[in-house]
Amino acid sequence: MMSAQIFVERLDSLGSPGQVPMGKIFALAKEFLALPLAEVNKLLDSERHDVRVGALSIMDKQARSKKITEAERKDLFDLYLRRSDRINSWDLVDLGAVWVVGRYLVDKPRDVLYELARSKDTWERRTAIVSNLYLVRQGDVDDTFGVAELLLGDDQPLVQKAVGGLLREAGKKDRQKLLGFLDLHAGAMARVALSYAMEHLSSQERDFYRAQPRKS
Repeated sequence: MMSAQIFVERLDSLGSPGQVPMGKIFALAKEFLALPLAEVNKLLDSERHDVRVGALSIMDKQARSKKITEAERKDLFDLYLRRSDRINSWDLVDLGAVWVVGRYLVDKPRDVLYELARSKDTWERRTAIVSNLYLVRQGDVDDTFGVAELLLGDDQPLVQKAVGGLLREAGKKDRQKLLGFLDLHAGAMARVALSYAMEHLSSQERDFYRAQPRKS
């Protein structure tokens, strides 16, 4: 029977803690696709980052499964939010947010994204924007711009990089909405977010938005 303990034992057999390549952890997670969420929750309890990488990788793969039910998808979503205190680095957020959170919200209200964007926790705020990537890939960009607006003044570079990256991706789907957002907010955006958001614009457009008066 699969268990959190067996997963950790298998992980330890691959190398010293913290030294196992990510690709090997992801491959191991694939073998534990049927791990019950109660056992995934135990992995999230671990103080070891590599074990929690395994937990989020399992959750991501379960969310991607064509066999997943809506109830199971909700259980994954609920677990992610309930244990967000254990999802405390950019890579853990990026592993789980897109498919576990974003995919679940594809046909549901998005209020939770705005709640997360107002959180005092850096990684919950990153979750708020990164989760939109699934929606953007479906051509649904409105919440990316809505959440990005809430995060304009965020003081964390790893949040601002995600904001810029998601604006860039949303702009590929709807260029005019991106330009409209930049027209309003370029002067208030962190430089790193602005730079990422403008990556596929022309040099003239980039120069124009960089020259906008800075707003506090």
